[in-house]
Amino acid sequence: MKTSQIQIATAIFSSVFCLPLISDGKSKLLKKPNVVIILTDDMGYGEISCYNKKQIKTPNIDRLATEGVRFTDFYVPTPYCAPSRATLLTGRFPLRHGMVQNPAPDAGINDIGLNAGEVTMGELFQGAGYHTKCIGKWHLGHKPEYFPVKHGFDEYYGILYSNDMRPVQIIENMDTVEYPVDQRLLTQKYTSKALDFIQRNQHSPFFLYLAHAMPHKPLAASADFYSKGDHQELYNSVIRELDWSVGEVTNKLKELGILENTILIFMSDNGPWYGGNTGGFKGMKATNWEGGTRVPFIIRYPQQFPQGKTITTPCWSPDILPTIMKLSNIKTDSKIKLDGQNISAIIKGKSGDHPPIFTMKNTTIRTIRDGKWKLFLSKPDFYHEVNLKTWTDERGPDGTTIIAPMAQATPADYPGLKPEKMAGEMLLFDLENDPTECTDLSGKYPQIKEKMIRKYHDFLNSLH
Repeated sequence: MKTSQIQIATAIFSSVFCLPLISDGKSKLLKKPNVVIILTDDMGYGEISCYNKKQIKTPNIDRLATEGVRFTDFYVPTPYCAPSRATLLTGRFPLRHGMVQNPAPDAGINDIGLNAGEVTMGELFQGAGYHTKCIGKWHLGHKPEYFPVKHGFDEYYGILYSNDMRPVQIIENMDTVEYPVDQRLLTQKYTSKALDFIQRNQHSPFFLYLAHAMPHKPLAASADFYSKGDHQELYNSVIRELDWSVGEVTNKLKELGILENTILIFMSDNGPWYGGNTGGFKGMKATNWEGGTRVPFIIRYPQQFPQGKTITTPCWSPDILPTIMKLSNIKTDSKIKLDGQNISAIIKGKSGDHPPIFTMKNTTIRTIRDGKWKLFLSKPDFYHEVNLKTWTDERGPDGTTIIAPMAQATPADYPGLKPEKMAGEMLLFDLENDPTECTDLSGKYPQIKEKMIRKYHDFLNSLH
């Protein structure tokens, strides 16, 4: 059985929930670190003030950056939800773990989910004696065999897929506990469940995966943060409430005296939808331009990492699992190929080297990022004008099955620089000097293009 194998593999490294620390020749024991990952849904690079000074203030998230490490060039492998989330939890590229499509009950896409053979972060922590909980959006399958409690989480509370997919219902462990769902209360409910889990497990190591529904559409915020206004005011209210939630979690950890022994990560699963903010990058969610795959990423763990540091080395979400497991002294199965690496040296500023980073869409690898260079391996998706007179959102609020404010964004509210058509097929950009991907250099630097194509083929061959 997979879980028992994990327990055997990790037991040697997890004795008494303690880690050895050697300093000045003396050894002492430290409690194994707690791990909290706060994942927002469709949050753009430019939606929090530590990434965009023109944005509304997000003091609690900014404080994580001040007390931790902020990445400027952090990527997810797909510009949409399910494959990105599966990669976060497994450390494996979508073509390796097999989740390349979003499950969607209202579209009849019911038979896909995370393969039972995949080992998730939750299972690794369970095997090391951690208490584990997933709160919020799962999106790795909504049939019972795919539920979070089947993939390494002792507890689950949330919506199994996107909050605009019918039926919008809250599941607790294996049972439906709420339908319909007033989405104005979602962030507060998820935060309350997170605080309760932390309180109950303060004396033993725990892993909390808090996957907020917001700011995925339909946007909704509680009356404490939003009463009325246009879609922009609604969006700002949603971000303010997410920032509040981060503050509540951080303050609870501090109140219990366990903040300094907690690895705390804040990030997004992909770029923004209409009404969001890419921070000036080109594209949006569902595109492989920077606006679709470059996301905010902050890690706080002062026992090991510096405070107030900014990292510009390109890294990506497959790095999270191997890094956290190394910090927690939990061994991964060497027979399972991981696509990320332990980036502790990069976080500490002791290294600036990282292998190439790839993004994909559907079943095709679309881009490679290697150092400052980014190459589109096939013609990218360009902007197409939407007829606003005929456009409707079939998954928009209706007051009964999807309960949220009606003041939602439309295609008129494009979140980034529009990717207008460019000549050529395989476009090459110098992101250091051209972060908005406006000048194709493939003709000027053919040798760099060819070198990146070879690295792409090397990676592609490793998948077979």
